[in-house]
Amino acid sequence: MKRRVVITGMGAVSPNGVGNAAFAEGILAGRSGVGRISRFDPAEVSVQIAGEVRDFDELAWVEKRERKHVSRVLPLALAASTEALREAGIDPASLPLEHKRRFGVILGSGGGSQEFTEEQYRLFFHQQYKQMSLFCVPTGVMGTLSSELSVRFGLRGASHVITTGCTSSTDALGYSLRQIQSGRLDMVLSGGADAPIALGIIKGFILMKILTDSWNHAPERGSRPFSVDRDGFVLAEGAWMFVLEEYEHARARGAKVLAEICGYGSTCEAFHRVRLQECGEEPARAIELAMKQAGVAPQDVHYVNLHGTSTQLNDRIETRALKLALGEHARHVPMSALKSQIGHPQGACGAAGVAATIVAMQRGQIPPTINLETPDPECDLDYVPEAGRKKAIEHAVCNCIAFGSKNSALVLRKVA
Repeated sequence: MKRRVVITGMGAVSPNGVGNAAFAEGILAGRSGVGRISRFDPAEVSVQIAGEVRDFDELAWVEKRERKHVSRVLPLALAASTEALREAGIDPASLPLEHKRRFGVILGSGGGSQEFTEEQYRLFFHQQYKQMSLFCVPTGVMGTLSSELSVRFGLRGASHVITTGCTSSTDALGYSLRQIQSGRLDMVLSGGADAPIALGIIKGFILMKILTDSWNHAPERGSRPFSVDRDGFVLAEGAWMFVLEEYEHARARGAKVLAEICGYGSTCEAFHRVRLQECGEEPARAIELAMKQAGVAPQDVHYVNLHGTSTQLNDRIETRALKLALGEHARHVPMSALKSQIGHPQGACGAAGVAATIVAMQRGQIPPTINLETPDPECDLDYVPEAGRKKAIEHAVCNCIAFGSKNSALVLRKVA
């Protein structure tokens, strides 16, 4: 019999709230965290808005002398991880060595330290060699991010970064699920972190024509999933981290259980590096695989946290996929898109959706999809527009879709 895996701690560093309490308050109130870019002067580019984490003190998490050697993604991840461990009632320093060896770090990130690497190249090409970091190579390597967390907390289990584009943190949680189910680990610090707000990265997305440039005058209205006038997503940053552990292990130490991860599914359309197939079959199959593992039928699903990027293609096809996966029940289950409030934090978005779903389960209230003023006729499901809704949730689906034809989904269960 596979071991059950539960979440006992959560930490959130979000554009619309730093810390679990502020994040929960923000998403339930439908508060936008999108604003004019402050990280650099965006005047030279057509897209001038993003979901930045404001009022965040990086030096509270990384020493001043070390800051030039790491990416912004690290203090974001450290802050979220520290809160998750604290909520789980775990002091890593006090754990016996044998426990540390069965405690892994597995997180997802789409870009990792990409903004750090961009800055190193800028310094290099401007011949400012003395300002470059001694650690420009190791910090720029994706896998170093999990090692930074392992070192900080002294955790000696597997230390891995899953990078699969927008499904990165969903896949990291799914991989963590399997590590604990199989008995390889007892606990995992898992989730997602990304900090892609940099000039070169913004310019790259502009070249792809997938960021909205229509809402520089009203940033909070820029992310508009499922709205007929949506024209691209809003880039964002943030970190959402969790403590996962085996259920009996959590019970033995008297931990509070926030939710159980009971299913994970992942597929690839093998179609295109960016575009999705119109049929929606493989995104639907990822959801079906997750529900099958969880032993959950369509009618058992009480809420869906959507990928909902605010692009014409994604929102239309995700709607189609949910109809395929849930059948007629899709028209009766409430769904919402967190990206309407925070923008798109790339590889961290799946973890952000899980965090929002845990809040919804714990509070019995679904966060709204904001900026959904005129629904697209092809997006005709219940997206809980503009205002939240009271709802008891026992089972929820968290869905993600990524570049490269990737699709991943998780099923969460509320544990009494």
